[in-house]
Amino acid sequence: MHNKTSYLIIRLALGLSMFGHGLVRMPKLQEFSEGLVTSFENSMLPELLTVPFSYVLPIAELIFGLGVLLGLFTRISAIAIGIVLLSLVFGSTLVENWGAITAQFIHIGFVAYIIHHVKDNSYAIDNVIHKN
Repeated sequence: MHNKTSYLIIRLALGLSMFGHGLVRMPKLQEFSEGLVTSFENSMLPELLTVPFSYVLPIAELIFGLGVLLGLFTRISAIAIGIVLLSLVFGSTLVENWGAITAQFIHIGFVAYIIHHVKDNSYAIDNVIHKN
């Protein structure tokens, strides 16, 4: 029982964080993109890669954050968030934003917990879908 409750709290925390990141960026997507491109203009990453990423990032945060939040395709959503976070860690190193990496690592720890303990994912839409 305690494992399932702990899992739910961690799943909700990660889901809310990622969903919230995407949600607040969607109405100002172009402004967010321009800001991200500007912050990477002196990095070795070409604008050709930065621009598409800056538009995909909030959409990925929103969709996969919602998946984790609802417990819908939880494992797949968590893996996708892990990939997003790894790309953010890489990007942070390219612009030497060492402070951001701490928060990204905390999120990655939550992702690892969710994936590793998916058997404790009791309060989730996944269980309604996979009921036999």
